[in-house]
Amino acid sequence: MSQRRRRAPATKVKRRRVLITAAVAGVIAVGLSLGVWAVEGGSGPAGSAARPADTAAPTASDPDAAAAPTPTPSPTRSYPLSTAPRTIPAVRDHTPGRGPGWRPARGYRVVVNDADLADEGRLIAGELGLSYGGEKDDVRAGDVRLALGGEAGADPESYTMTVRGGRVTISGPADAGVFYGTRTLKQTVHGGGTAPEGIVRDEPAKPQRGLMLDIARKHFTADWIEDRVRELGDLKFNQLGLHFSDDQGFRIESDKHPEIVSEEHLTKAEVSRIVDLAESRHITVVPEIDSPGHLGAVIAAHPDLQLRNAQGVAARGAVDISKPAAGEIVDELIDEYAGLFPGEQWHLGGDEYRALTASDPQASYPQLAAAAREAYGSGATVADLATGWLNDRAATVRAHGRTPRAWNDGFYAGTTVQPARDIKVAYWTGKEIGARIPVEYLRAGREVINYNDEFLYYVLGQPQTFVYPTGQRIYEQWTPRVLRGTQAVPAQYDDQILGGSFAVWCDLANSQTQAQVAAGIRMPLRATVQKLWDPDQPELSWAEFRKLADRLG
Repeated sequence: MSQRRRRAPATKVKRRRVLITAAVAGVIAVGLSLGVWAVEGGSGPAGSAARPADTAAPTASDPDAAAAPTPTPSPTRSYPLSTAPRTIPAVRDHTPGRGPGWRPARGYRVVVNDADLADEGRLIAGELGLSYGGEKDDVRAGDVRLALGGEAGADPESYTMTVRGGRVTISGPADAGVFYGTRTLKQTVHGGGTAPEGIVRDEPAKPQRGLMLDIARKHFTADWIEDRVRELGDLKFNQLGLHFSDDQGFRIESDKHPEIVSEEHLTKAEVSRIVDLAESRHITVVPEIDSPGHLGAVIAAHPDLQLRNAQGVAARGAVDISKPAAGEIVDELIDEYAGLFPGEQWHLGGDEYRALTASDPQASYPQLAAAAREAYGSGATVADLATGWLNDRAATVRAHGRTPRAWNDGFYAGTTVQPARDIKVAYWTGKEIGARIPVEYLRAGREVINYNDEFLYYVLGQPQTFVYPTGQRIYEQWTPRVLRGTQAVPAQYDDQILGGSFAVWCDLANSQTQAQVAAGIRMPLRATVQKLWDPDQPELSWAEFRKLADRLG
């Protein structure tokens, strides 16, 4: 199990204490300053003023402060204590300050302390209409400084944003955290807003925050996917799943097996462009070639691989895993696309294998039963053979340095063959035959990604019992610990839940256009990332959250 060092979430009570403490400190500071500085035209008490915020002593969280000369105190109006910036997801901790804050202006620049932050610097400079100054040590009015550095062992996605003295410093232990700090700044000043004086300290509760797109059953254009990547980046998501192979289509160009590719598909050049854009937003693209079920597009070109029962009836979308050629073609595709998708994550699928929905798989598919016994011994079952298939595909992606995941209904109870320990559980349902509750996986020490189909599944056409999820229900009722139905698993398993993913499935592909999908998932995405960033009860009501989302765009 991976160990992550996390700062405890800032609760409402903690935030109130911070505000109260800072307010008291401000009152004391004002009291001490009475009669020291004269006020010229000020609105405060005669002969008094609060000390300007830009004269505060340098701190370790503000690298610029030590390099900048301390400004000469001058008469100033008293600023109210600042409030936390309003962003999606909400920042988890804000220490308020007194001062005018910061807003972008012509002539201001973005500078960095490390060449590794050049991409982040250029991006935020372009977005805010600032100049990019590159690596600089000097300090100018209005600077936005991006800096690598921080506590050893800190979450690489954490950051600190300090607004003081008319400047902004965003620092973090890695470029991902600094990038998220720039997203906070971008949202804060959106539409002419001001970044409030003070210090934001922020980090996600969960390391995996994703959107999964079923591009196999519905073709989405590269431009549309790129728009989603930009949206995800601004919301601090860090994964985009692409389910590009299913019964209805195979949607990415293939050099090894062009015969399986659908007429409407993404070229490798388009995919590379998507991957590059995602990397610039610190988003990992997670590919999925689902197997041994959901391979109808492959079977259409290779009918000899299709699974048939004892009566010769074909099992839709399923390959015959007793045939070595079935595994070979899937491995060849994994090998081919490993170079296209450089991220460390890979989704193996593994769900809804038709042979294991039969009441007696051994009798219905005797060739699978015989292959199981030959491979794993006289007591082996079809479920053992399917588990072996999953392990073999995991070995293929592992050879490319990838971490495998599979749907929870690809893990079978009571098998002699056990799934490899490093395969993460993508938990989506508890409706399958032989379904196991989430705690069974967690109790066994497995790590889980939450795809709860009752909250996070956006299924086009709403077939079966699916309904389009609402952002409000996610925002008010779901947390990463709610893996199945509406019941949360015990808090003791929280660290084993790596995060979650909102999923768009295109069962009835023509039910919505691309534009309708984008509009339909807009608020659910925002609600999902809010709860993945901070699972505590949000401070804003749903109406306030929606109003904020509309303001931010």
